[in-house]
Amino acid sequence: MTGTVRDGGKYVGTSVPRREDAALLTGRGTWTDDIKLPGMLHFALLRSPHAHAKVRSVDVSGALGMPGVVAAFTGKDLAGEFAIGIPTGWPVTEDIKIPDHPPLATSEVNHVGDGVAVVVAEDRYAAKDALEAIEVDYEELPAVVDVEEALADGAPLVHEEFGTNHCYTWPLAVGDVEEAFREADVVVEGRYVQQRLIGSAVEPRAVVVAPDPVNAGFTVYTSTQVPHFVRDILAVMCGVPDAKLRVVAPDVGGGFGSKLNVYAEEALALALARRLGVPVKWVEERSENHVATTHGRGQVQRISVAATSEGKILGMKVDLLADMGAYLQLLTPGIAVFGAFTYCGLYDFGAYSFECKGVFTNLTPTDAYRGAGRSEAAYAHERIMDDLARALDMDPAEVRLKNLIEPFSEPRVVASGVMYDSGDYERTMRRALELVDYEGIREEQKQRREAGDPLQLGVGIGNFTESGGLSPSKVAAGVRLQSGGWEAATVRMLPSGKAEVVTGTSPHGQGHETAWAQIVADDLGIPPEDVEVLHSDTAIAPFGRDTYGSRSLPVGGVAVHLAAGKVVEKAKRIAAHMLEAAEGDIEFESGRFSVAGSPDQGVTIQEVAGEAFLGVNLPEGMEPNLTADHHFDPPNFTWPFGTHICVVEVDTETGKVSIPKFVAVDDCGPVVNPQIVDGQLHGGIAQGIGQALYEEAVYDADGNPLTATWIDYMVPGAPEIPNFTLEQTVTPSPTNPMGVKGIGESGAIGSSPAVVNAVIDALSHLGVTHIDMPATPLKVWEAIRDAGARTPGITE
Repeated sequence: MTGTVRDGGKYVGTSVPRREDAALLTGRGTWTDDIKLPGMLHFALLRSPHAHAKVRSVDVSGALGMPGVVAAFTGKDLAGEFAIGIPTGWPVTEDIKIPDHPPLATSEVNHVGDGVAVVVAEDRYAAKDALEAIEVDYEELPAVVDVEEALADGAPLVHEEFGTNHCYTWPLAVGDVEEAFREADVVVEGRYVQQRLIGSAVEPRAVVVAPDPVNAGFTVYTSTQVPHFVRDILAVMCGVPDAKLRVVAPDVGGGFGSKLNVYAEEALALALARRLGVPVKWVEERSENHVATTHGRGQVQRISVAATSEGKILGMKVDLLADMGAYLQLLTPGIAVFGAFTYCGLYDFGAYSFECKGVFTNLTPTDAYRGAGRSEAAYAHERIMDDLARALDMDPAEVRLKNLIEPFSEPRVVASGVMYDSGDYERTMRRALELVDYEGIREEQKQRREAGDPLQLGVGIGNFTESGGLSPSKVAAGVRLQSGGWEAATVRMLPSGKAEVVTGTSPHGQGHETAWAQIVADDLGIPPEDVEVLHSDTAIAPFGRDTYGSRSLPVGGVAVHLAAGKVVEKAKRIAAHMLEAAEGDIEFESGRFSVAGSPDQGVTIQEVAGEAFLGVNLPEGMEPNLTADHHFDPPNFTWPFGTHICVVEVDTETGKVSIPKFVAVDDCGPVVNPQIVDGQLHGGIAQGIGQALYEEAVYDADGNPLTATWIDYMVPGAPEIPNFTLEQTVTPSPTNPMGVKGIGESGAIGSSPAVVNAVIDALSHLGVTHIDMPATPLKVWEAIRDAGARTPGITE
């Protein structure tokens, strides 16, 4: 591979201030809702109030007479606008059941929030008001809301044509699992629930589509993580050539996986703009967001480990029920399957089996949520490690240390059959134990227990590794990954001597403009402020695979680095020609080419760029300009890892949990910008704490959402989030020339098991061994009460 990044650099490895922040913090950002175009209309959707119902008829005539209304359509009215319904991009098995998913329902609604009609008006308020005049005749049907009950005989069917709520079964087996369990001295089983989560981005979804009168195409502005996916999928859905679609992601106020999708509203916006010939806009309300934007997680996990009496794991079994919701969105079926490869975590054993069943329910579809698949896996293997420690009367840290994979710097196959790139897990874990003062915490815990202090102390560990750098384009462990793959970059030296970078990644808070400028500045020997980074517009960056799965730096950033290396190689040939020297004698350092042994003979890269632009005096056969493209397709995932340790205080009289200390030691390989890494960890840990203690999308037995607003759905804020102690170890990845691994999801993966393990640890002496997330005060108090009924000395 061309190009290298040194161990650090003038800019790489330093906390260069984020160039993105000034505009965002001073109100000069451009969000999709800021876009106002001449003649623009607004649309609103009428959504089903029922989780499951036949749609007998929809009458929009009343809406057409409302003030400001321009048009109103049913699903049948618009059916001809779409060649296909909303597709799934990850069919994990050949016999998977994929239901039709029209952008507007035509005959049946399958979850609360399913769209049934659309009103187009002069402003959003008129469109919203007119929805009340639409008459829909529903025939209510029984709903299924629980994944375990969904598979029971006689359960209501989400999609009657399938005759079952079973979507797929995906198995994996490595080694002789049954033999491992026969040989075990102890077998520990656990059942853990991954509750549904709502993405809760600060900016809800929004889309504007404008017809282009010049080329008869369309420009789509949308709050998305994946502008290239939106272009490609809308082209197929709506029958518009991709060359006639320009997709732009303006400033995006958070995504967390929920904007890693192509939604009905984006397809409807394109169809309406085409039919009406004017720009149209839709902006999601928060209550819509809670029922119409995909949810995360939604699993019932059954996991068991076989171990020796000394605590050495011999084998593991995992059985999952994964809630698909009512439809299969872009990645819905693959999320749980993707986690299959990390249930073994950082631990070394020889036998592993996994089976996942996807299940339809009459709820909002699930899809990616920060740490998708990997977070669920880490939670399960870290909960079962604590359960194993209790069964053996061993310290949880000791059990983990006994089972960690030995340090390795070259790829090795692990228990799940995949190949990890590199790791030094014990070093990271021991540093976390040191930072948290693990022995001191245990001593204080002992003292509080002996004193009968109502404020009990607990400490929990969350070890993890994750498959980042999503993903190679090749087949991985029998799974054809439908996302990820290569990433594209272009680096240009302009006649001014400044650089321009075009990247296929699409940031929404990750700091790509800053980090990519640091990489190119070191590669070309120019200041970061002389590097302009262009992104998130398919007219500027026609090739790209976008941002998710901790892939931006280890795939997109590496592509930028390698493209810059090609620019330097071309400039080196031109410099040799300019200096009348052999190319092999040319040295390059800090933006200057010189002749070996004659440092006074030299030219800057800016001078070379000027000569290349003029094109008058170039080496024979060389084209003008300093520009290079690179498509980087990684040979493997990267595998960042870490240890998160949480200390909690639990008020045994009220069940309230507080976090006085949280330590995280992560390893994402070499760090480009430490401040950005810390920021990603802060956000991810906050989300993990949110899942552990506060957040849950709740439905009643009929599929009605009980957490449809932020009044009912608790997103933690600054008062609920502690200060963090963060450190990094550095274990370079051999899968790319920068050695980087990715950090965007790590915080959300290691934190939730650390928090829940800490809560249970604080109460284990009272007989509490299990609490499902979120560990709300009521759940914690009830666990203490129930344990007290069978624990001497504990009463209500």
